[in-house]
Amino acid sequence: MGGMTWPIRSLPGPLFATCLGLLAVTGCSRPFVSPLAEPPYRNQAPASYDATWRALVRALQAENVPLRTVAKDSGVIASDDFVSPIGVYADCGRFGDERIEGEALVAFTVFVQPKGDSATDLQINAKMRTQAYRRGSSGKLKSDQVYQCVSTGRFEANLGDTVRRLVKQ
Repeated sequence: MGGMTWPIRSLPGPLFATCLGLLAVTGCSRPFVSPLAEPPYRNQAPASYDATWRALVRALQAENVPLRTVAKDSGVIASDDFVSPIGVYADCGRFGDERIEGEALVAFTVFVQPKGDSATDLQINAKMRTQAYRRGSSGKLKSDQVYQCVSTGRFEANLGDTVRRLVKQ
């Protein structure tokens, strides 16, 4: 005996309408595609720990980054959240083919570690999320849902370049 089949037309009316409605809605929705996270930014400054620390503080001051923690003894500087346009420092993904645009809250933690007398390692970790977003470039900004974002790498690379430039001065 073969398998039993259940023709769609034999479904009860309300159940058939519900199934048809769910198929219509899910067929038109666009999936949210989260961006892939990059590993933490790592670089090296060609200077002593003290010179690198001073350059790092000056670079963050020049960028007007609000600081939450500055601990020279442990080599940690952490920023408060600050607002950045999505796409500048933060990539927040997309819905189908439309990129998420709007504002992101971004925060960075910088770890500084001496590597001998003439070099200092830098590591910058990023944490980002949407504050207000929209799909594509049209429509009002919404804040009904928070999406996690990843770094574009611009802030980290610019900060690393600035620190290396300042330690040479």
